[in-house]
Amino acid sequence: MNVVIMGCGRVGAALAKLLDDEGHHVTILDIDSYSFRRLPADFRGTALVGNGTDQEVLVRAGIAEADVFVATTQGDNRNVMAAQIAKHIFGVRRAVTRIYDPIREEMYRELGLETFSPTMVGAHYMHALVVGRPAPAVPPAGR
Repeated sequence: MNVVIMGCGRVGAALAKLLDDEGHHVTILDIDSYSFRRLPADFRGTALVGNGTDQEVLVRAGIAEADVFVATTQGDNRNVMAAQIAKHIFGVRRAVTRIYDPIREEMYRELGLETFSPTMVGAHYMHALVVGRPAPAVPPAGR
């Protein structure tokens, strides 16, 4: 599978490693080259400096061959914009985006993006712990 990831923060870098370890072709974008320090030394994918909302950068990243585009930056607006560009301009079949704001997350999911809200995931996880239910399993660090 060809995957383009926008954002090489903790989540983007961890996802890139997981996918790379499984043998997928990964290109990860970030506007700051220093972010790529989070990638392991044995990362076989491509690290590209650039903004995932810039169509020329996406073309250089191989968006035309991508099966999935993933947006993991800290900015909801950038994530949504880049995911919509990937999906609607370049025809990427799946666009997955992290959106912190639960109201926006629901709205963009209804518009066809595959969304993930760490705010809601965290709240549900903490709720389970508070009320004494088993919390969902989380893989240990480094996996």
